[in-house]
Amino acid sequence: MAAGCCGVKKQKLSSSPPSGSGGGGGASSFHCSGESQCRAGELGLGGAGTRLNGLGGLTGGGSGSGCTLSPPQGCGGGGGGISLSPPPSCGVGTLLSTPAAATSSSPSSSSAASSSSPSSRKMVVSAEMCCFCFDVLYCHLYGYQQPRTPRFTNEPYPLFVTWKIGRDKRLRGCIGTFSAMNLHSGLREYTLTSALKDSRFPPMTRDELPRLFCSVSLLTNFEDVCDYLDWEVGVHGIRIEFINEKGSKRTATYLPEVAKEQGWDHIQTIDSLLRKGGYKAPITNEFRKTIKLTRYRSEKMTLSYAEYLAHRQHHHFQNGIGHPLPPYNHYS
Repeated sequence: MAAGCCGVKKQKLSSSPPSGSGGGGGASSFHCSGESQCRAGELGLGGAGTRLNGLGGLTGGGSGSGCTLSPPQGCGGGGGGISLSPPPSCGVGTLLSTPAAATSSSPSSSSAASSSSPSSRKMVVSAEMCCFCFDVLYCHLYGYQQPRTPRFTNEPYPLFVTWKIGRDKRLRGCIGTFSAMNLHSGLREYTLTSALKDSRFPPMTRDELPRLFCSVSLLTNFEDVCDYLDWEVGVHGIRIEFINEKGSKRTATYLPEVAKEQGWDHIQTIDSLLRKGGYKAPITNEFRKTIKLTRYRSEKMTLSYAEYLAHRQHHHFQNGIGHPLPPYNHYS
């Protein structure tokens, strides 16, 4: 099951159901802006292989800029009435286990960001991870043998791979997983999934490579909280679980940067997630209080295609790349 959690464009938000809005039904993946249809497990917030679209939109045919999680097997929607009781096990933020942090060298170029609280530990995410994603995509598009095992850490993490394109950095694809995956196989898998199988966009082509930006987000510090407002815009990503008007359990997620980029406050973000998760009834404060919310942080690295080429010119065979470096074409 995959997930997405990034906003494609700014949305007009309303607590009333949108007219003629379609439900996000039957999707089996997550987009970056984050809607999901069923509870997805413990730490990974999803069963093994749960895929998420972190920037918005419903994988599998949903519309809009949110991401949607499909229900794992055995996660039935229960056809009874809707319970408005508070979520169970509602305590003070319960910290869920996350992978041990591994160290890595800091890149000299590229854009790095962390929503984690200040600490002495080094960031795990690195420019080499973005380079590896570019390697994988380039080899696939040109029919070369896939690059060999990279040298960065192979610790397991929940992760997202995001592609943006052009000077205005328009979203081009974003899918990830809340299930902790070894980074070598996880980045290889979600590089191609986000580039070729994000249902909001056509598969990427060779011609788009020179205009791409690749971001790798590693998710950490998952905490279950009782109050749906107990998170900070621009710091936490959030995943919500709720019961829709038909009695089915749904989930949705936004990565930490989405609410800030959209200019949303807490209520606007929650309401957007509910709508993208397929909730069509009027949104009341009473209903918001029934939401089960998990907050998390992330480490994010972004690399442009030009930076990737510069990096690879100095480390051409370091990562097992046996193909010629692609020619760089300036933006048209």
